[in-house]
Parts: sequence; C-alpha cells; structure tokens
Amino acid sequence: MFIVLTGVAGFIGSNLAERLLREGHTVIGVDNFLTGSSANMDNLLRSPNFKFIEHDVITPLVIDGPIDWVMHFASPASPPKYLAYPIETMRVNSEGTMHLLHLAKEKQAGFFLASTSEIYGNPTVHPQPESYFGNVNSVGARSCYNEAKRYAEAITYWMNRKYGIPVRVIRIFNTFGPKMDLNDGRVITNFINQIMAKQNLTIYGDGRQTRSFQYIDDLLEGIMRLLSTTYEQPVNLGNPEEVTILEVAQILKELMESNAQIEFLPLPEDDPRRRKPDITISRTIMDWEPTIGLQEALARTIHYYQGQYIH
Repeated sequence: MFIVLTGVAGFIGSNLAERLLREGHTVIGVDNFLTGSSANMDNLLRSPNFKFIEHDVITPLVIDGPIDWVMHFASPASPPKYLAYPIETMRVNSEGTMHLLHLAKEKQAGFFLASTSEIYGNPTVHPQPESYFGNVNSVGARSCYNEAKRYAEAITYWMNRKYGIPVRVIRIFNTFGPKMDLNDGRVITNFINQIMAKQNLTIYGDGRQTRSFQYIDDLLEGIMRLLSTTYEQPVNLGNPEEVTILEVAQILKELMESNAQIEFLPLPEDDPRRRKPDITISRTIMDWEPTIGLQEALARTIHYYQGQYIH
C-alpha cells in the first residue's frame, strides 16, 4: 500500500514507518520537527520505499499520485511538550485533521487517526471502555491536548458519515520504548534519564496514581491488525496491567542497579489518578492484547538508551 504518515519523526511515527516498510508498504512521511527528531528517520531514509516531506499539516498537504491510507500521528503528546506548544497542539489536531481528511476524500483513501486515552480525562469509570464519554476539564491545563483529540475524533466521524471515508481510530494508552525522546517529560523517560544522570527520581503527587504501560512493539502490532479489519469505531490500544508510579520507579532502580532517592513534587492540574484500558473490543475484533511484560519492556528500553546516551 501507499501510505501517508504524519508525525513520522516522532517516537511512534518513526517506529510505525519502520514496521510498514518491513511489511513491504511505501511510506510518504510528513513532519515539521516541532517535537520530532530527524535522527529518528535515519533508518527510514535508507529505504527506497520511503519519501520524506517537511510540512506543517495545519496547512493543506499536496500529494501526487494515488494513496491508500492517510495515517495521522502528528501531535505533541507528552504534557511538557503540549503545554509548551498548546496552540500548535490544538491546530494540528483540528485544522490538521480536517485537511488530512479532505486529502483522504480526494484520494479515495482510508483515514487512520491516532487518538489518545487522554480523551477520557480523569476517569470516573474504571477501567475505561470505548463507550465511556470521559471526565474532561475543557478549560484546564491539559485541555489543549485532550479536547483537541476529542475534536479530531468528532470531525473524523462526521467526515465518515457524510462522505463515506473509511476510518480507523485508536486510543493509545501510555506507550514507551526506543526512539522516545529521553527529555520527553513522561514518567519512564524521566526516571531513566534521572538514574543515568545520578539524580533523585521525581514523583508528582504521592506516587500511588496508576498507569498502564505498553511497549511500542505491542502498539505497532495492534495498529497493523486494525488496518486489516473493517472495524470503524474507536479501539483502545493499551496494557490492562495497572501499576503505580512508585512501582515503576522501584522496578527501574532494580534493573539499573540504582540507589537513587525519591523526591515528591506537587501533582499537576487535572493529572488522572487512574488509567487502565478495557481492551475487550481489541481482543474480540482482532485477537490483540499486549504480550511484552513490563519488566522485559523496561529492560529493552534501558538497553536502547544506554547505547544512545553517555553520561
């Protein structure tokens, strides 16, 4: 297939492009490097089936020739990044999504939206099924991301209803692994960075808040399986194994043989207390669930960073 992939220089986008190329597809990657890294594309640029376009998708994207899928993965995704670029985050998920949907319509292509578990906000239902409408503060600090993604989903489904554009929508829960920016600002990269720099581990709040962490390879498998189905409703892709932030810190200290101390800081506004996906739909429609355990996934990620960074 011929696939346009936005956010190709980002953590998930670059890993996804490698997977698509390995499976024989042609990828036209698009990024403006707001938060992505050109280094993430080093392997991609060696492939004859990869073409790169530097472009900000808040303006229309012109592609020559036929395409099969537009896969929209462009957006700042970690709180420090989207809070640094709040307007850009809202625009790439609103205007950007609209322009890319029109591109899919023009090319008679499918549209694949990378949405997020953040659309559930600070959930009052646990675990979170796709039918849950969320508990979101529309004027809070995180609204630039979660409300923008909610809008992206809404316009995707209205374009689907009105014009019959084939759509796939995934709601990605916490994902980590190689190519993630070590200064990304999310918990696992923060901890690894701090341990390698021999600093205290910073935990926001009491550390008893939970997350559900999945390894990048499991996410990529879910994406590829959904592409091969005809299912058009949102699908959670995440690990239903729930762990506290304190537990993650302890596992990393053991794996990295660190005696780092823990420093507790105030909890950010609207930070969710619990986050865990209900993956009944993904299990049912595509026989998917994560297979890589947290310990192994963390060990793989540590190995990657230790090979990339010298402190």
